[in-house]
Amino acid sequence: MSGVVIVIPARFASTRYPGKPLVELRGATGEARSLIRRSWDAAMEVAGIDRVIVATDDERIAAHAHDFGADVAMTSTSCRNGTERCAEAVENLGLSADIVVNLQGDAPLTPAWFIEDLVAGLRADATAGVATPVLPTSGAMRQDLIADRHAGRVGGTTAVFAADMGALYFSKEVIPFAAGSFDPAEPSPVFHHVGVYAYRPDALKAYPTWAEGPLERLEGLEQLRFLENGRRVLCVRVEARGRQFWELNNPEDVPRLERMMADMSIS
Repeated sequence: MSGVVIVIPARFASTRYPGKPLVELRGATGEARSLIRRSWDAAMEVAGIDRVIVATDDERIAAHAHDFGADVAMTSTSCRNGTERCAEAVENLGLSADIVVNLQGDAPLTPAWFIEDLVAGLRADATAGVATPVLPTSGAMRQDLIADRHAGRVGGTTAVFAADMGALYFSKEVIPFAAGSFDPAEPSPVFHHVGVYAYRPDALKAYPTWAEGPLERLEGLEQLRFLENGRRVLCVRVEARGRQFWELNNPEDVPRLERMMADMSIS
C-alpha cells in the first residue's frame, strides 16, 4: 500500500510507569478509557490516514486493543524505543507507506491538526527524512515544565531549532535557558516537543541499524539518534488553537490530563 500509516507503539514494561498503556483516564462525562484506547481514538480523528496500527510486544495490550477494534502488530521485546518498534511493525507487515507516523501511546490529547500539519510539513521538505511537531509555550506552560524538573520528575521535552526549522537539539531540561519569568498568558521562548514523528521509509529503515549514541542514552530521547547520525530532523511548528496539551509521563500526570479533558469537554 502507499499513503500515510499511523503506528502507535505501546509497551507494558515502562521504566517510569509500568503498565502505562492500560491506565484508565476519565473524561468529562466520567467515562473511563485506557490510555492506549484514547491514543487510538485520537489517531482515528486524523484526516488523510490510510491505516492505524497498535504495535506492541505485550499480549495484554494486544488483547485489549483487539477488544476495542484496533489493528494490532506484534513486535519483539528487543525494541529499545517507539521508533524501533514502528520500524519492526512496518517490516513485519510488509507495508510500503509513503509516510509512517509514530503517534506514541502516551499523548492522547494530540489534536488531529498536529499530525495533519506534520505530514504536510514533511511532504513539503524534500531534505528531511523525519519530522516532528514543536508547540510554542505560554509562560504558564513553561513554568509547569520547570516545576516538573525542580520536583525531580522527567516531564515534557523541549526543542531548539535553526532558522530553517532543522532541529539543533532536544532535551528533557527546559531549553533555552531564559532569565526571569514570563507572564502566564503570554508566549515564552520555549517550544514543547510533541512526541509524534513522521518518517520517510528510508529514514525509518535506517534507524535500527545505528547504534544508540551517547546523547540519546543520556537524555533517553530516541530522536537524538537521527541528529547523532547527521540526519536532518524537521521541526514543524503547530498551534494549540485553544486546546490544552500534555503527555502522560508519570502517575502524577493522570489527574492533570483528566482536568484538561474536563476543561475541554472531552468525553
